[in-house]
Amino acid sequence: MDPVPAVQINKKDVLHELILILQDMTSDWDLEFSGGIQPQTGLICDLTFQSIDMVQLLVAIEERFKHRNLPFEKLLMTDGRYVDELRVQEVVDFLCEHLNTHA
Repeated sequence: MDPVPAVQINKKDVLHELILILQDMTSDWDLEFSGGIQPQTGLICDLTFQSIDMVQLLVAIEERFKHRNLPFEKLLMTDGRYVDELRVQEVVDFLCEHLNTHA
């Protein structure tokens, strides 16, 4: 028998799911942000994320994609320091790389 190929995670689907998570998280926030959540939306500068919001996002991502122990430190840190900003597309790229690796 031939091995069953791993299911590849589609960037478009990941983006859609991430935007749904972010919309749910921010639906009752008083944001002065317009135009909807897009790939270039900044979690910190546009959506005003604080550290607790980031933690809640990571938990929601693990639940939505049913993957635990993703190496989020690779997303959140550069050269031993936390990143100053994180764009939606960066999260999508990270998820596609690591969900496909662990699929």
